[in-house]
Amino acid sequence: MKELFFNTIQEFNDFIGMETLHPLVSIARVENTAPIQEAVHHYGLYALFLKENKGCKLSYGRTEYDFDEMTVTSFAPGQSVKVKPNPEVPLAKYTVLAFHPELLNRTSLGKNISRYEFFDYTSNEALHLSAAEVNIFRDVLSMIKQELQHPIDRHSRELIVSNIELLLNYCLRFYDRQFITREEINHSVVRRFVSLLDEYIAQKAEREGLPTVAYFADKCCYSPKYFGELVKTETGKTAKSLISDRLLSAARQLLVDETLSITQISQHLGFEYPQHFVRFFKAQTGKTPSEYRKTA
Repeated sequence: MKELFFNTIQEFNDFIGMETLHPLVSIARVENTAPIQEAVHHYGLYALFLKENKGCKLSYGRTEYDFDEMTVTSFAPGQSVKVKPNPEVPLAKYTVLAFHPELLNRTSLGKNISRYEFFDYTSNEALHLSAAEVNIFRDVLSMIKQELQHPIDRHSRELIVSNIELLLNYCLRFYDRQFITREEINHSVVRRFVSLLDEYIAQKAEREGLPTVAYFADKCCYSPKYFGELVKTETGKTAKSLISDRLLSAARQLLVDETLSITQISQHLGFEYPQHFVRFFKAQTGKTPSEYRKTA
């Protein structure tokens, strides 16, 4: 399969057939006149695509993007994405913002880029925009584009970066809205999470170790970061704290059975060492397992 590498804005612009107005930033609206070719795209850039049709299918890792018209997908340096043509709509139509990580050097956005966790979202996690949100997205892109068309001066970088930051902040807001509007989907994901978690604690923890957020995110076909945001939006608690809550509940039930030693309970719950279980239980309850057992 063909592999394409985008480590510079020039390489990216050459691929989409656009003139390079700035060595570190590119904005383009693309309406392909040739069918999309199957390939793996390797990114050394940040890129946000506003997809305007079903011109291709994207997959990241094992699963395909939840992907339709007027959705935003985002990629970060170090990510590789497989692109496949859609036989029903062979020509892609999209608007893209791409920027090199060097643009963010010594900027507040560079220091805080990790807060935009959607760059790490993977399968089933594209951002679906309403008509009003599409207008906002395009308006901010328009401001960036105007600045790219202005001769570069000492203000250019600051203005471009501040508008990129504004766009990313809007994307955060839109993702928060998506978590809320997909309430029924979120309900079912959390229900599945809790069910899988209880099953894991009862049947797998002793053999496979303590449950992790990444394990359940994978079972629910989400990336750990998106899964964590979904759970927190739905329950008000982090996925990690929910795991701790269910572990604690299971520990309390097991401690009622005085035929089980603290070491046996620790092993059953997936703790590597009994002292780790004791430390966990005391941090949660203020008592050691032995002290709790005496008062239970």
